[in-house]
Amino acid sequence: MMFKSKKVFGLSLLISMIFLSVNAQEKIIQSKGNPIITDKYTADPAAYVYGDSVYLYTGHDEAAKPKERYEMHEWLCYSSADMVTWKEHKSPLNTKAFAWAKDDAWASQVIERDGKFYWYVAITHGTIHGKSIGIAVSDNPRGPFKDALGKALITNDMTTDVKISWDDIDPTVIVDDNGQAYLFWGNQKCYYAKLKKNMIELDGPIQTVNVPEFTEAPWIHKRKGWYYLSYASQFPEKIVYAMSKNINGPWVYKGILNEIAGNSNTNHQAIIDFKGKSYFIYHNGAINNDGGSFRRSVCIDYLNYNSDGTMKRVVMTTEGVKKAK
Repeated sequence: MMFKSKKVFGLSLLISMIFLSVNAQEKIIQSKGNPIITDKYTADPAAYVYGDSVYLYTGHDEAAKPKERYEMHEWLCYSSADMVTWKEHKSPLNTKAFAWAKDDAWASQVIERDGKFYWYVAITHGTIHGKSIGIAVSDNPRGPFKDALGKALITNDMTTDVKISWDDIDPTVIVDDNGQAYLFWGNQKCYYAKLKKNMIELDGPIQTVNVPEFTEAPWIHKRKGWYYLSYASQFPEKIVYAMSKNINGPWVYKGILNEIAGNSNTNHQAIIDFKGKSYFIYHNGAINNDGGSFRRSVCIDYLNYNSDGTMKRVVMTTEGVKKAK
């Protein structure tokens, strides 16, 4: 009996330790407006609705003052069932997961297909000069994620329209109604290509999108038969957008969606529908008291559409959004 009691006690202690460990990794954040996260710097948001929750994936600005450059080594993951109460999960991915890469956890996006979650990331290549796009995969939106391909999907030598080393960044992905997946990305030039059903190989040539004053940060989404391509334009960046009835274009430019974000030269958006409302997720520099663009913070405001499908200009607020029900 004494031996059995020790076993039961030991099992209970182990369960308690696991429970405490999981809880320690999943801090609850009660947003009080914008920015929604204030205990660390977050940037380049991407969001994905899965089940009854929104999963928010961000970069993590870690530049220490007085450094005035981007320092980013990992991506972060948060989830929420109401857009106000957020659960912070353990970082599910960092640059070390890609053995072929050097560093720089830049903008990314996660999408699910056939029960697997694919994370497309911009990262500096280790041997091919310039930025590249890699893919990680997981069976769970919270990760952990691992390299899905063992090499970069896109490298700088594959795109030569502009002679810079950072034109292969900011991936965004959509799976169309017919099952065809597309990858969009770029800086100064917007590129796109079909993806095979396995989501880790291109299924055709790299093409370009003809839209005015494209800088970076494309985000592709579809609503009521319209394709929307929003992107950062000029510098400092504002978010503009174009619309099309065909993902291959032609794209019709519709103008400004979101003005220059306060205290940040860059802007980067995610657009989702959740529980009957549309949301515009972006970053600014509101909690970076020293200024500069290397310590950013994610914000959320409502997005509204006109009857003709065009999007109304986003009103940036400090109040943010209310609980989604």
